[in-house]
Amino acid sequence: MKVRLVFGIAVVVFMVIIALFAPFIATHDPLEMDLSPGARLVAPSAEHLLGTDNLGRDVFSRMVYGARISLSVGFIAVFISVFVGVFLGGVSGYYGRGTDILIMRIVEIMYCFPTLFLIMIVVTFIGPSIINVMVVIGLTSWAGLCRLVRAEFLTLRERDFVSAARVEGISNMRIIFRHILPNAMGPVYVSATLSVGAAILIESALSFLGLGVQIPTPSWGNILTTGKNYIDYAWWLSVFPGCAILITVLSFNLIGESLREMFDPGLGERE
Repeated sequence: MKVRLVFGIAVVVFMVIIALFAPFIATHDPLEMDLSPGARLVAPSAEHLLGTDNLGRDVFSRMVYGARISLSVGFIAVFISVFVGVFLGGVSGYYGRGTDILIMRIVEIMYCFPTLFLIMIVVTFIGPSIINVMVVIGLTSWAGLCRLVRAEFLTLRERDFVSAARVEGISNMRIIFRHILPNAMGPVYVSATLSVGAAILIESALSFLGLGVQIPTPSWGNILTTGKNYIDYAWWLSVFPGCAILITVLSFNLIGESLREMFDPGLGERE
C-alpha cells in the first residue's frame, strides 16, 4: 500500500508542478502555428521533444498547457461534486423521514442516466467550454458520494456525542458540519480522490468528441482528437496524450485505493 500511495502522490505532484509552471516549462508557444510543409507532423526531435501536429504546433508545449486544463477540470469538478454530495448526504442522513425520501428519490433519478451520456446532453444544450464542462461534470457526479455520506450520518447521528450536542441546544446545522461531518470524512476523501481521475477521463472524452475544451485551447483530449486523423504516420499525437491520461488517472486511483485501505484496515482480509 505504501509504495502505491507514494507512487501515486509523486506522479500527481509532478503533474501539478508541470501545470503550475507551464509557462516556464513549455519550449514553444502552444498556439503558435507553422504551416510550412517541413514543420507539420514532424516526429519527436531535439527541437520538438514530442513532435508537431498538423498545424505545426509543438506537441510538448501543448501537452504541458493541456495538463493545466485537464487537472483544473478534474479538481474544480470534484470540488463542486463534493460540496453538493456532502451537503445533501449530510442533510438526508441527519434529518431522515421526508427529507431523506426526497433526496434519495433525486439520487435515484440521477442514477437512471449514464453519467457520460447525461453530461453530453447537457453540454450540447448549453454549449462546450471549459467552465461549462467543469460545472456540468460536478453537478452530475455527486449522487454516489451523497449516498456514502448519508450512510455515515445514519450511523453517527445515534452516537452519544450527537445526543449530548442536542441536549446542549446546539443548532442542527452546527451538529451536522462541526460534529458529525469530521467523523464521516474518510469515505469522502476516498471518493473525491477517485473522482478526480474519473473527471479527467470524462473531460478527455468530451474534448475528444468535440464537446469539451475547444480548439485552439490545448487539452489532452483534443490533442487525441487531432491524433486520430493521423494515427498511421503521426503516432506521437495519440501515444503521448494517451499515456498522460492513463498515468494521471492511474495515479489518482492508486491514491484513492490506498486511502480506502487506510480508513478500512479490514478491507484486505474481507477481500
